[in-house]
Amino acid sequence: MKQIIKYLIQPSKLIGSVNVDGAKNSVLKLLAASLLTNEKFEIANYPSALLDAQASVGMLRSLGKECLEEPDKITITETSKIQSRLIWEERSIRTTLLVLGALVARTGEGAVPLPGGCEIGERNYDLHEMTLRKMGADVWREGDVLCARAKERLKGADIHLPIRSTGATENGILCGSLAEGITSIWNPHIRPEILDLISCLRNMGAKIKVYGQEHIEVEGVEGLTGTQHTVIGDNMEAITWLVASVVTNGDIEIVNFPFDHLEVPLVHLRESGAKFFRGDNSLIVRGGKCYPIDIATGPYPGINSDMQPLFAIYGFCAKGESRIIDLRFPGRYNYASEIEKMGGKFKVEGDLLYIYGGSPLYGAQVKATDLRAGAALAVAGLAAQGETVIEDAWQIGRGYNRFEEKLLYLGGSLKTISD
Repeated sequence: MKQIIKYLIQPSKLIGSVNVDGAKNSVLKLLAASLLTNEKFEIANYPSALLDAQASVGMLRSLGKECLEEPDKITITETSKIQSRLIWEERSIRTTLLVLGALVARTGEGAVPLPGGCEIGERNYDLHEMTLRKMGADVWREGDVLCARAKERLKGADIHLPIRSTGATENGILCGSLAEGITSIWNPHIRPEILDLISCLRNMGAKIKVYGQEHIEVEGVEGLTGTQHTVIGDNMEAITWLVASVVTNGDIEIVNFPFDHLEVPLVHLRESGAKFFRGDNSLIVRGGKCYPIDIATGPYPGINSDMQPLFAIYGFCAKGESRIIDLRFPGRYNYASEIEKMGGKFKVEGDLLYIYGGSPLYGAQVKATDLRAGAALAVAGLAAQGETVIEDAWQIGRGYNRFEEKLLYLGGSLKTISD
């Protein structure tokens, strides 16, 4: 398959209807959960074009799973013994850590390449190691491979997370589902994607109770069955089309809009000039006028770190000063230097990003430093004057299903250059 390496984007007003597909941040965890059973595992509303999903499926196949992919569904089966060591020399992603947890929970041992993913600041895996060790596993490194082994079945434990880590919460849930006894995960990150994972595991026979943001209790079982599960809609895709419509003064309908997962971001956008209306199963966006924004990212239901590059584009298109603070991933502001090439003005002081909006944006050659930065640059290109060239545009395909196709359907001017 050819890889998209550049986008060429011209200013465009987005008009029409677009459908929100299955959530990238959910489906990758569900694919890892398929390792907990030897029975048939099906995912509907499956975003098959996602590069990260394709990488995850490749890993499953390398471990011995058989995967039948269809445009909006995947069926995973197992006809031979699952491998406990992931031999994978292609691009690594952070869900290798969940693959490790699932392998140790089911087979007693595992080895995976160290995680990759977006370079958005410090993203250690110490909490994953802590989780496995708390449950009785030995964890060590062999070069660029992270290994773990439990002499016996994993044991339930109290896992106290010092920060609300999404990945560590998920690994605790996966490991606890097949552990002996009760695992309590304290200070978990409760967000829609994690609740989607819990819903899937419950259908497989897992015993999981959620006590709000205080803790999650997982009572281990001997084994899990197969299941059929429909993944939730992607809230990041939904918010991307919303912002793109406003900054281009567009008029679009976003179908399958996940309202319940975006209450706080919607309040901020409405108060900042976005004009939208709620339909039966869609959000109708009638453009609007960007006003400055003042946000701090935080755990759900707040504005998560993934969203802040899009809010920044909103701020660059507004007249006045906007401020964003991201204490979790302050290194994520790298995209602002790319927007500066387009005429945007900003400064960073400590963990605070100041955006001085109101200056016109002009097309320029920029680089997608990570997935969400790439999407934000594409939106900026739609609102800018002249042609914008985005290098490393393949990053966008990691997390947006059929992005080019949808953008063209909405009237966006987009050309791709492939290798």
